[in-house]
Amino acid sequence: MTTETATLRRGLRSRHIRFIALGSAIGTGLFYGSSEAIQAGGPAVLLAYLIGGAAVFLVLRSLGEMAVHHPCAGSFGEYATRHLGSLAGFTTGWTYAFEMVIVCIADITALGVYMGFWFPDVPRWIWLLAAILVIGVLNLFHVKVFGEMEFWLSLVKVVAIVAMIIAGAVVLVIGFKGGGGAHTGISNLWSHGGFFAQGTHGFILSFAVVMFAFGGTEIIGVTAGEAEDPKKTIPGAVNSIPVRIVLFYVLTLAVIMSLNSWENVGSDGSPFVQIFVGLGIKSAATVLNVVVVVAALSAINSDIFAAGRIMYGMAERGQAPKVMRKLSRSGVPVMTVTIMIGALLLGVLLNYLIPDKIFLIISSIATFATVWVWLMILLTQMKARRSMSPEEEAALDYPAPFWPYGQIIAVVFMAAVTVLLAFSASTRVALIVGAVWLALLAVVHRVWLRPREAARALTPDAATPAGPAAAAGPAPEDAPEAQPRASVAPTAAE
Repeated sequence: MTTETATLRRGLRSRHIRFIALGSAIGTGLFYGSSEAIQAGGPAVLLAYLIGGAAVFLVLRSLGEMAVHHPCAGSFGEYATRHLGSLAGFTTGWTYAFEMVIVCIADITALGVYMGFWFPDVPRWIWLLAAILVIGVLNLFHVKVFGEMEFWLSLVKVVAIVAMIIAGAVVLVIGFKGGGGAHTGISNLWSHGGFFAQGTHGFILSFAVVMFAFGGTEIIGVTAGEAEDPKKTIPGAVNSIPVRIVLFYVLTLAVIMSLNSWENVGSDGSPFVQIFVGLGIKSAATVLNVVVVVAALSAINSDIFAAGRIMYGMAERGQAPKVMRKLSRSGVPVMTVTIMIGALLLGVLLNYLIPDKIFLIISSIATFATVWVWLMILLTQMKARRSMSPEEEAALDYPAPFWPYGQIIAVVFMAAVTVLLAFSASTRVALIVGAVWLALLAVVHRVWLRPREAARALTPDAATPAGPAAAAGPAPEDAPEAQPRASVAPTAAE
């Protein structure tokens, strides 16, 4: 049974949010997509992950500033509506939902590849269908169930990565070659064509894949609407991002490329598994394949959660169909979860039709959507901060650092990554799809949403809970100064 009058429940604790963010940061982009990044940039991809990670950290600190100041279900979609206008909020919210669908398709695609390690003769789409149904059902339970599940799935990933780093370090120290006879040593990072083995051109192009890996970390802002103590949990989750980037990306990939030449990393499976297969340590490869399967399931789990919550917030502002506001008795936006499951069935079809090409195409489209959302987060935070008085700025509980130069540099960097997609035939399709998507949203906004907002502006007392007047959602629970801002949301398009 569902209801339209219930509200999202604050059932996520600090450890839940930390590991939900971890589940998004450590997923297919690391365990599978890193092979594409390594092939593009060679060992220099380690530097690309550091630079990209620093830019993403600035995005998340900007988002954290807003999420702590005004936690809500709509997160950056609502913030964009409030500070940049209705069209900005509409495109940001729906592009994020689109991003989660695309990223989720990439995740289930990787899952099918992983399962091929054990069952090479079983069609990939069968595993995808099973994963979608299981994870979809689990997302219909209370948010605490989701939080606990994601906590344990992410914990498995963390433990496995740390164990792999330690095991890899041991192999490097003792010089073990294994049955594969592969050369091991840190010198692999520069002895096969140099550190910049693919040249400056390859290093720059690798950012198109590298940034995909960080997609989904903005889920930290989405969880604010269901966090028990946003002022404590959000900063803790965001502040841990730099450590994750160094440990789970740079250090891990450095170990992988030291165990074997970067030239031997292919896209037929996870590079984590491939390395130990190459060393002849098949037992370790089997264990790691279990881990990457868990990682894919964890990422899919987080993607469905995030998309559901952002669509629920949009429905509250009147930027999505009213049916998306329906909640189950346990406070879960059941219709948005169901919509996500239906959308993911497209991924099953694509894996059936074009199994060899789908990942790179999907990941590049996801990169466009991800970078667009990050750009809007940065621009929203910059507009919000500039509209504050000095007293309001001083009162911020979690101000973004390096203001305003850090944010300006991050905006330029994100714009440059978008342009990079045009320089490769395999990623150029992302710009075409992205342009069509944004144009479609602009048309829908003008034809469908704008007239509705204009009508509500003329009769403000007739606003319904489904309209933008309810956009503030949790505003009555927030600080008093946040309440007047919510009241201007319906006329932001003006």
